[in-house]
Amino acid sequence: ISVLCDAEVALIVFSTKGRLYEYSTESSMEGILERYERYSYAEKALVATDHDSQGNWCEDYSKLKGRIESLQKSQRHLMGEQLDLLCVKELQQLELKLENAVKHIRSRKNQLLLDSITELQKKEKELHDHNRDLAKKLIEKEKAKASHG
Repeated sequence: ISVLCDAEVALIVFSTKGRLYEYSTESSMEGILERYERYSYAEKALVATDHDSQGNWCEDYSKLKGRIESLQKSQRHLMGEQLDLLCVKELQQLELKLENAVKHIRSRKNQLLLDSITELQKKEKELHDHNRDLAKKLIEKEKAKASHG
């Protein structure tokens, strides 16, 4: 087998009386056994890692699926759907969340409006200054025209 397959071979035989017989090709029995243990350990570790990863993925999937369902349920409640399933305390909490959300929305809207007003006031001032400069130039041109004419 060793010659035909160009392989290292180790053979261990225990007789019925418990005697040990061993045969190994050119390399030593210890070297072949150490190599076997390294490959066997690496393969077991790889299989265990794959199994653990699959277990973690399944667990993560279940957690994420539950989280999605919870968020979808919360979104439906925020949209005013399926409220008949909620008790008074849950409805009060939902109402508080909505009131806080409206406060944040109004605050953001007011900030955008104030920013817009400020920007428009700057543009108004620039246009007023530009208009004043044009009026001065017009007066100067009329004076120059009157003095030449």
